[in-house]
Amino acid sequence: MAFTYFFRDLHTLEHIAKYLIPSTAGRSSIRIWDAGCASGQEPYTLALILAEGMGRFSFRNLQIAATDLDGSNLFGDVIAKGIYPREEVERIPTEILQKYFKALHNGSHFQIAEQIRSRLAFQKHDLLSLSPVGDNFSLILCKNVLLHLQPAQRVEIIKMFHNSLVPGGFFATEQTQKMPAEVGQLFEQVTPDAQLFRKSEAITSL
Repeated sequence: MAFTYFFRDLHTLEHIAKYLIPSTAGRSSIRIWDAGCASGQEPYTLALILAEGMGRFSFRNLQIAATDLDGSNLFGDVIAKGIYPREEVERIPTEILQKYFKALHNGSHFQIAEQIRSRLAFQKHDLLSLSPVGDNFSLILCKNVLLHLQPAQRVEIIKMFHNSLVPGGFFATEQTQKMPAEVGQLFEQVTPDAQLFRKSEAITSL
């Protein structure tokens, strides 16, 4: 299980919203794949940020495929219910917590609003299968997995991500992970201070 928490690496997620939202304006389907979602804190954080930045109707067109290897077989239930103990939500800004969460069990747990939960669907998935969970993604986020893999495995997975993105789609990874030279021509870095990349329009696949 990857270590993660709500609003982790907020800097990168804010960059994602800045570039993603204008690029998806007017689309009837906005698909995101969060690969290595653990128990849901990261994709829920992204959904909360996008809910704040998108119009209500655009947000209803959003679907996030949250995937993880999940040896515990518990992640799907946790993500579907969207219930987390108090200590898990303490990093969330107060205004977001009050707007999108409901206190349960005398405040010992909090549940994310249905309007946010309905945007996520969990699926157990092994990235090393090199079989994507779908296509035409506007964004693929993989920030908790690649650092644990061998360099050759990273290259093949990033190729798969590239092929699964819409033209001009975005790929974001861990701040400490640099784009391998073998696939550098597949993407263009969109900001110098985050590992956020746009699919190159000059190359369709590799």
